[in-house]
Amino acid sequence: MILATLPSPTQGVWELGPLPIRAYALCIVAGIVAAVLLTERRWVARGGAPGDVLDIAVWAVPFGIVGGRLYHVVSSPRAYFGQGGDPLRAFAIWEGGLGIWGAIALGGVGAWIACRRMGIPLPAFADAVAPGLLVAQAIGRLGNWFNNELFGGPTDLPWRLRIYEWEGGRAVIGPDGQPIVAGYFHPTFLYELLWCLAAAAFVIWADRRFRLGHGRAFALYVAAYCAGRLWIELLRTDPAETIFGVRLNVFTAIVVGLLAVGYLVWQRGRPREVIDRGVAAAGGDGGRVPVRDDGHRPADPA
Repeated sequence: MILATLPSPTQGVWELGPLPIRAYALCIVAGIVAAVLLTERRWVARGGAPGDVLDIAVWAVPFGIVGGRLYHVVSSPRAYFGQGGDPLRAFAIWEGGLGIWGAIALGGVGAWIACRRMGIPLPAFADAVAPGLLVAQAIGRLGNWFNNELFGGPTDLPWRLRIYEWEGGRAVIGPDGQPIVAGYFHPTFLYELLWCLAAAAFVIWADRRFRLGHGRAFALYVAAYCAGRLWIELLRTDPAETIFGVRLNVFTAIVVGLLAVGYLVWQRGRPREVIDRGVAAAGGDGGRVPVRDDGHRPADPA
């Protein structure tokens, strides 16, 4: 017996005069803001200077958006380069489609450039940003909900998700004036949203408990996310590139997750860096961040 149904929005775009307001874009922006605020708190608690995070985000965010779009197009090319596809739609980022793997990889390049210019060790900053990235990913998944996309296979579970026929940012209306229901599916957007929030809490707890440093908190984020993405990816049914009949993202999750675990083992036992960005911000040490490994214990970040 069906006990309940999760609804989906019937509209993901609102026209404000000539300006389209897209829910997907709003969710991405809200996720970025949340990540910056959480990372700012954690970075300052680790000894960083206020404002560092925003300066780095100016580089990391544009790189991440480009990387996310590139990965999406490469991993789901049929809509753009397959039969009946439109290559120009590869640039239509407002329609949705950002691959987290590409976003983190190229966003990391942008962060590395900014950190290098500011004299900040990238692993230390990566540890500060890790939970914020998970929160941003969770908020971003709401954009997929608004777009009626990235759902799983059909199900009759009590939390099944109602999905509509979709075109141009709105549900298709049938002859009876009601939105046409395409079916009921696993809400994989919700599974990933909840997993990301739980993983963010786990990383924050582990960081406080074990005083992770030298990129280990970031590696823990990657490992935890990949573990969740692996089983969630197996539920999804949207078109994607496959290898031996298995979705590309499944292999990506396994390989990247194992690399993250390997890094955690390799860096085990190292004490957290001590950063005194306040000295550098005041002009000391030529503007570079003094970093050392010792028993100094700054305030634990959130």
